[in-house]
Amino acid sequence: MKENDLFVTEFFLEEKIYRGFINLFGDKNPLHVDKEYAVQKGFRDKVVHGNILSGFLSFFIGECLPVKNVILVSQNMKYHKPMYINDKLRLNAIITGIFESVNIIEMKFKFLNQSDEKIASGNFQIGILQ
Repeated sequence: MKENDLFVTEFFLEEKIYRGFINLFGDKNPLHVDKEYAVQKGFRDKVVHGNILSGFLSFFIGECLPVKNVILVSQNMKYHKPMYINDKLRLNAIITGIFESVNIIEMKFKFLNQSDEKIASGNFQIGILQ
């Protein structure tokens, strides 16, 4: 892996992921579970929990990178637009820095929906385990 390497992964935000998040963490805020409430607040449907994206990032780091001896060190994420059940998401992640003296790789990322709207963006650092 080298600086400016770009990685692209796609995710489908299916109902079982949405339900699984609610079942695991119990977040039943009306914005997430009540369509009528969400519409009253200006959304087109129930808004899917933004932290599901952290799970997608975890999958990407652990399963999609060409090295497996990594651990997440830090993560920052900014949310730009809501997500909905059945959205198709694309994760673009680019290496922005490699710090060999401390075995750290830094990457910037963005999630885009099927309409190429930016859903979220941020950066993370991974440590390379020896």
